[in-house]
Amino acid sequence: MTDAPSARARVRRKADRGRYDRDTLTGVLDEGLVCHVGVVLDTGPVVMPMAYARIDDRLYLHGANGNATLRALATGAEACVTVTLVDGLVLSRSAFHHSINYRSAVCFGRAERVDDDDEKNRALTALVEHLVPGRSSDTRPPSSEELRATLVVRLRLTEASVKVRTGAPIEEPADLALDHWAGELPLTIEAGEPIQDGPQDREPTTPDYLLVWPESRVRPH
Repeated sequence: MTDAPSARARVRRKADRGRYDRDTLTGVLDEGLVCHVGVVLDTGPVVMPMAYARIDDRLYLHGANGNATLRALATGAEACVTVTLVDGLVLSRSAFHHSINYRSAVCFGRAERVDDDDEKNRALTALVEHLVPGRSSDTRPPSSEELRATLVVRLRLTEASVKVRTGAPIEEPADLALDHWAGELPLTIEAGEPIQDGPQDREPTTPDYLLVWPESRVRPH
C-alpha cells in the first residue's frame, strides 16, 4: 500500500476522508471481525461475509474446498474485500444530515491459493488469534485431514484505501436555532459473560484471554 492510490482505490466522494497509509488500513483490518468479499462468479456477482486474518501485508481467507467464492479467488478472479467499523451514530437537527461515524477499508486485487501446509497452518492460527488473541494455544491444531479439507487464499494489501468519518453532525446554518437534540451516540463492541460448553471434570475457570477481550484485539501495526 502506498500514499498514491490506484484509480479504483482512490476515494472520490468526500475525498478529504480518504486515508492511504498502512497504519490506518491495518488498524481497521485488525479491529474488524468480519469482512465482505465481492467477486463475479459464472452466475453473477456475489458478496459474502467471511472471517479473515492479516499477517504482515497479506489478508487470509478460508473455507471449505467447495466454497464457490474461494474457488473463484483461488483461480485468479478479481476481488474486492471490505471491512467497516461503526464508531457512532451522528444525529443532526435535520433528518437529511443524519450520518454514521465509521472507518471503512476497501481492498482490491487477485488472491493466490495457499497450498503449503506450513503457511496454511500459520493462516488458520492467525484466524483464531484474530478473533480471540491467546486462544490458539488453548485449542487442538488442525489435523492433516482438516488442512486438506480447507481452502485458504491470500490477498496482498497493495491496492487499498480507507474512508473515515469522525465528529459532529454537519448542520445547515438555519437549523442551528432549532430546538432539537443533536450530537453523537458512540458505539463500541462489548463482550458478554462467557458461556461454557458442556460438562467439565474440573471446576470451570474462565480463561484470562476472554476476560481482556476486546482490549487485547488491538495490536501494534
